[in-house]
Amino acid sequence: MEPLSIILFTDLIEKVCVIFVMAYLLTRLKYFTEVLEGKLTIKNQIILILIFGGISIYGSYSGVDLFGAIANVRDLGPMVAGLVGGPIVGLGAGLIGGLHRMTMEGFTSFPCSLSTILAGLFAGIIYLANRKRFIGIWGAVLFSVLFETFHMILVLIMASPYAQALQVVESLYIPMILANAVGMFIFAFMISNLIKERATKRERDKLSAQLERRKKELEIAKQIQESFLPHTIPFIENYDLAASSIPAQEVGGDFYDFIPISKEQIGLTIGDVSGKGIPAALFMAFSRTLLRAKACRNPGVGRMIESVNNFINEEPHSNMFVTLFYSILDTFHNKLTFVNAGHNPPLLLRNENEEIIRLSTGGVVLGAMKGLKMAEKTIDLCPGDLLVLYTDGVTEAINQQEDQFGEERLIKIIMDNNDLSSDDLKNLIIDQVYDFASGTPQADDITLMVLRRML
Repeated sequence: MEPLSIILFTDLIEKVCVIFVMAYLLTRLKYFTEVLEGKLTIKNQIILILIFGGISIYGSYSGVDLFGAIANVRDLGPMVAGLVGGPIVGLGAGLIGGLHRMTMEGFTSFPCSLSTILAGLFAGIIYLANRKRFIGIWGAVLFSVLFETFHMILVLIMASPYAQALQVVESLYIPMILANAVGMFIFAFMISNLIKERATKRERDKLSAQLERRKKELEIAKQIQESFLPHTIPFIENYDLAASSIPAQEVGGDFYDFIPISKEQIGLTIGDVSGKGIPAALFMAFSRTLLRAKACRNPGVGRMIESVNNFINEEPHSNMFVTLFYSILDTFHNKLTFVNAGHNPPLLLRNENEEIIRLSTGGVVLGAMKGLKMAEKTIDLCPGDLLVLYTDGVTEAINQQEDQFGEERLIKIIMDNNDLSSDDLKNLIIDQVYDFASGTPQADDITLMVLRRML
């Protein structure tokens, strides 16, 4: 025959299984989650008092009678109520369970009833001591073990006759503690999971809100940046001009511009700000606006870029700099006067002998230091000559083997397709770059300007 303690424990576990189902359903109630999050209202506290009080009553009814005492999990409801909702909820549930126990009579009715009331009260005090937070799985299990030990001590002290009380305690001590500990473990496990779920949901909602806000900010920044770039390509008599810029992110640091200087002169510029994203876009807008302001008042090239550089260095810009190619096209004399401030040298394809000339003046990036001297150069543009201005997003595009697109590929495309219009050639170069880098994300902004003197 099985030992009595094993039979009792097995019977109690069967009853606890019913409480597990109740626990799962309870943790899905909005009132429970409200209390768990510290949103205590009269309504949700009353509802939880009634629910946990009912669980306590079930614990009494589902108990096993032994020598005039009931082996049960009656204290479980008030303990969980107090650990989750504080002393009011715990004490309320304990009073319901305790008063009901008094109606069941028996020589242990008073100490057992008192134990149930104190279970909710002590659990509520622990809740307050832990700053109104659940104490966790193992803290809750330890509390249930210690309290059921206290319960047995109350029976020994208050129940009479003592000999019968001792016999009850010796038989019930192990199964009562184990059953309540197992029940508390399952309850605490569900509560802890619920707390983690709620915390994860809050973090997810917070992250989602941040991402949505950032998305809107980037969309606004993109619209602002696009407003700084030319909306149309100007008509230049006897010249074919095309340009476009594709940022690597929502916003970028590349820019190009057409600046009217006089009836027969137009400024052509392309630039690349260090960095990416919103900071680069803001510095791009600042640089482009400054360049336009200076160019309109100063028809020169070298001294104007020197003035721009000095102004940039007077402003705090977080160690950002800009590479810049600035030129003035004289459409009457068909001359191009330019300064290259650390930018990729534009490629000039001579129509007469198909020679490639790199337009460089040995200048340093703008923003590096104040007082830089900028040398300027002037070249003739002959009929059929083709000029390609670009940023390093073109030549430094990489493929899956981490090879760069490179200047040589760009030159080959230009020489092999010299018969295309400026716009078609620009689009072809962009397509070739994307085909080359297929399977890899765009690492940098891609900006191109193509100018051809017509025959």
